[in-house]
Amino acid sequence: MKKLLMSALSILVICLGLLYSRNFIDSSNSEDKQTLTIFNWGEYIDPELIKKFEQETGISVIYETFDSNEALLTKVQSGSTPYDIIIPSDYMINKMRKLNLIKKLDHSKLEGLDNIDPQFLDKVFDPGNEYSIPYFWGTLGILYNKTKVPEDLKFDKWNDLWDSRLQNNILAIDGAREMLGLALQSEGRSVNEKNEVSLNLAEKKLELLHPNIKAINSDEKKMLMINNEAWVSVVFSGDAKSIMEENENMVYALPKEGTNLWFDNIVIPKTSKNEEAAYKFINFMLRPENAYKNALYVGYSTPNMPAKAMLPKEIQEDKAFYPDEETLKHLEVYQQLGSKWLGIYNDLYLQVKMYRK
Repeated sequence: MKKLLMSALSILVICLGLLYSRNFIDSSNSEDKQTLTIFNWGEYIDPELIKKFEQETGISVIYETFDSNEALLTKVQSGSTPYDIIIPSDYMINKMRKLNLIKKLDHSKLEGLDNIDPQFLDKVFDPGNEYSIPYFWGTLGILYNKTKVPEDLKFDKWNDLWDSRLQNNILAIDGAREMLGLALQSEGRSVNEKNEVSLNLAEKKLELLHPNIKAINSDEKKMLMINNEAWVSVVFSGDAKSIMEENENMVYALPKEGTNLWFDNIVIPKTSKNEEAAYKFINFMLRPENAYKNALYVGYSTPNMPAKAMLPKEIQEDKAFYPDEETLKHLEVYQQLGSKWLGIYNDLYLQVKMYRK
């Protein structure tokens, strides 16, 4: 009986030992395997680059997407996911900086920042690039089908959108800053207007655009334009480029009164648990060959000078996507208006949409 008990005890000790060893090994492997959690816009990076980064570094990437800066802000504020990299737009970077949600960058850990065109550094939303690194930039403009619209319309001014011959043929954007902004600029005002009289006039002018609007931010926007089912679209430059690749009759125009110049930059949120991996990713994306590959895939304008030089000449010289210095002078960056004015913009654009119904 005693021998039986000793045997049973020995087996139990061995089993416990094996269990401990397995847990120890699993724990060690878990600690050794690094992860990088990225929160980005949808279809905003070449998937092959993520694979390449993982292969080069041994770091496993967890990739999530958002569809608006406001959704990004809400998720980061909730702290539910410890993101290591996020890619907000200009005005949101300024807001997140003021809310103490993002980390100040250690420039000594950055490699390749000199690849970025100086004109895209030290912007008003992030002086000295203390918090962010340029990722992509672009414009808001008008995409039109040259075989469908009247020949005299070149959309070199926003007011062309109100031409009665475009009835039920314009696709609008579901964005208060964008749509009120173009109405303001059509009257010589700023996209960052803080005058209620001017804003109310812009709202009334957008109501007059309703007969020409086919849809507001239709999910089928790209397909409608590609298939010639809509003639005109208010669109961001990258989306315009992808449509133009599918339909050779499309032309992208920037109105002379000016338009929105936007930037999406890489930042490290305070939630980051792997700052070392975050810097590795930033440096990886600053490498010209990677920025070039990404620009080809995404379609937006790259701020990386050597990467731009690798692009086909027709893309480099296309002033619709790489405007000259004179055109850039007339473009405006959205400023953080504050909750009061942002609320006014949103309420006015809601009125525009309700009027349409």
